[in-house]
Amino acid sequence: MNIEIRGVERLSFRERQVVTLKEMGYSTERIARRLNLSPSTVATLFNRARSKGYQVVIVIPGDSLGLFGSEEEEENES
Repeated sequence: MNIEIRGVERLSFRERQVVTLKEMGYSTERIARRLNLSPSTVATLFNRARSKGYQVVIVIPGDSLGLFGSEEEEENES
């Protein structure tokens, strides 16, 4: 699985850090500790980034969802 953030060029470096960690599921408090910021600064950065507009796209390979059967099944059909 890959995560792509579209519109990241509109974000500052700190906003990119916060958005990336937030989208990975980190809490505000954990991000604050990791980046040596206050939780309120993390919240401000995240809200500012959201107002600038960005889009998170998760790319999941189809075979990992089991949508196409296993490779073993494909070999047996040949």
